[in-house]
Amino acid sequence: MSVEYRRRPALTSEVLGELLEPKTPPDQRQDYDQVLARSLTWIGAFDGERLIGYANVAWDGGVHAFLLDPTVHPAFRRRGVGTRLVKEALAAVAEHPEIEWVHVDSSEELMERFYFPTGFRPTAAGLVWVQNVREGKIS
Repeated sequence: MSVEYRRRPALTSEVLGELLEPKTPPDQRQDYDQVLARSLTWIGAFDGERLIGYANVAWDGGVHAFLLDPTVHPAFRRRGVGTRLVKEALAAVAEHPEIEWVHVDSSEELMERFYFPTGFRPTAAGLVWVQNVREGKIS
């Protein structure tokens, strides 16, 4: 298997949806064109022309970037593709001298097994589910 990693490859919402939401009917998937339009960069992992992995980097326009949706097709997992996607994303971010921090959210288990080896460290962080605000559960 020879995997090629590409920065900001041309991707359609349909192709991303197939990788990120394979069990969701196509007409119910997220509009990934909107996601890419708001991204600093993204990395695609390809086996030939087939997208087998993806990682997105969002940016606040200042010193913070956010690693989102690192995903590898199940048939290609446990081969280092995900780790390489993260490293390629971090290298792309490093080319922007104004960015000082890259954030990632994850379960504790995945953080220790996957993200720590790529350089991430634990931090205290807060999170609110916006649906709770909409439903008046947070005042």
